[in-house]
Amino acid sequence: MSGQSADAQTSAQVYNPYPPGILPSDLNPEIERVRRELRVIEGRALARWHALKPPILTGQPPTLQNTGTEAVETLGELMNYDQNISPNRNRACSFCHMPYAAFSGPIPSVNLTMIAYPGTVHFRAGKRTAQRYTYSPFFPVLQYNQVQGLFFGGNFYDSRSTGYLLRNSDAEQAQHPPVDTQEMGFPDTACVAFRLSQAEYRPLFEQVWGKGSFDIKFPSETERVCDTPGGAAAFGGSTTPIPLSPEDRTRANMVYNHWGQSIDSYEQSLQVSAFSSKFDAFLKGDYKLTADEMAGLKLFDGKGNCNSCHLDGRGTTLKSGQTDTGAAAAVTPLFTCFGSANEGLPLNPRDAIYYQTTPDSFGFTGNPLGFGYRDLGLGTFLRSGPGAAPNPNSTWTQFAPTTDGQMQVSSARNVAMTPPQCPTTEAPGSYFQKEFFHNGYIKSLKQLVHFYNTRDKFKFNVTSGHCPAGTTEKVNCWPMPEVPNNIDMTSGNLGLTDKEEDQIVAFLQTLTDGYTRPYPNRDTFTGTCMTGGSAKTQGNEFLIPTPKLPPCASAVCGVQPVPKPAIP
Repeated sequence: MSGQSADAQTSAQVYNPYPPGILPSDLNPEIERVRRELRVIEGRALARWHALKPPILTGQPPTLQNTGTEAVETLGELMNYDQNISPNRNRACSFCHMPYAAFSGPIPSVNLTMIAYPGTVHFRAGKRTAQRYTYSPFFPVLQYNQVQGLFFGGNFYDSRSTGYLLRNSDAEQAQHPPVDTQEMGFPDTACVAFRLSQAEYRPLFEQVWGKGSFDIKFPSETERVCDTPGGAAAFGGSTTPIPLSPEDRTRANMVYNHWGQSIDSYEQSLQVSAFSSKFDAFLKGDYKLTADEMAGLKLFDGKGNCNSCHLDGRGTTLKSGQTDTGAAAAVTPLFTCFGSANEGLPLNPRDAIYYQTTPDSFGFTGNPLGFGYRDLGLGTFLRSGPGAAPNPNSTWTQFAPTTDGQMQVSSARNVAMTPPQCPTTEAPGSYFQKEFFHNGYIKSLKQLVHFYNTRDKFKFNVTSGHCPAGTTEKVNCWPMPEVPNNIDMTSGNLGLTDKEEDQIVAFLQTLTDGYTRPYPNRDTFTGTCMTGGSAKTQGNEFLIPTPKLPPCASAVCGVQPVPKPAIP
């Protein structure tokens, strides 16, 4: 069983560059709660593996007959909950992506405060919310559509997991967090092969991917290297500090590819992407939507214009008097167009990334730009900019200015999923506090729909925390966008009534898996539900004033081709 040791920082001192209030007061006990829950799920996966009848390798091409599908899915599941895949053996992929939150952030207080989740080094943290990865395996390889002049596909909010090599964007996505300095934090991808070679489930890996998978001659210093977080000054910037021969490096890379492919198999399985919601039953004719849910569906497809990006397999009826009388064009709609858009979210000064401006005990500085950092999303990735990943296709770089601020259109499926004992995302509850959009600025589905509805109606030339007297932020005051370029104007002033907003929320709640059959591991939450307040102002007590912002740093906005117009 992984992650049994205490969550000590070995020889490292705790890194806390944050002003009071950014880190939640219950952070340490909540981290330990999630780690205990991970061990429960890992135990279930181990039991599933041990009960699995071995597949038979046969045929041409060779196929793992009978239980091969379950074998590779179970392998991915075991990997997903293995806390040994981090230097301090204290972080698994699912630490930030737990089943009861639709594989998104599991700690309500983090969702209210620091936004990004703490990694293997306490308290390094990333820059964005933990994106749901239900249905992420269905996103295609990133492609630029020359006719539409738009990008489609990829994984992550900025689409940086392109799938260019594995031809699978979700499998590539699984390869990023283990070596992300602010997440699981290995300094070398070969550390994953090394730790997998020591895993309890190594026999299952070899059964699926071959007996010789771990025939790698790891040098004696491998353990020491893999116990040291990535970004440490001792590595001198090297991303391959384990000195492997070319042959062994190739084998380790193959193991890392199989790591990604196995996790993709799990995420694509019915364990994660289940198609088991009320809406799925409705499409089959086995569930009748309530009056509010049906009204919400019609608004979703019509006046709300949600269906233009979150495709539900039906026509969009924007004009007065239009009615969609056709049958559903798809019975497994994914509620995404696979594209990207800039919805005009304000900069969220609670995001932990802005405060990591000093080196930790390993000599690593997470964000030397401070509040000079701007999250340009897809635009930064196309420039191979800070906090993104190298762009593997130089012909895409020219399109960066037209994509600045754009973030992936996530599937709307499971946006409302919560633990059973906290049956809603909405105050007054009993509710489970989630966070929405890439920077966690929105705290309820009511706020989310209200933002789409009134962003331009109640726009003010202020930053978050500075709405004028007599207004209430997120109710009748929306601060200026962090990235004013390329704003999506298909929303912002929809003319929905308060009741119609609620009806769209009611429809979104029908997209939660677990209606036609239980959703696996949704029962593992052992935390506390929240109560009180209003969904309209949910989380507003945690708003803080945005400091006076310096100009966008040249490391972000000065990279060619520069944003047009210039971003302040």
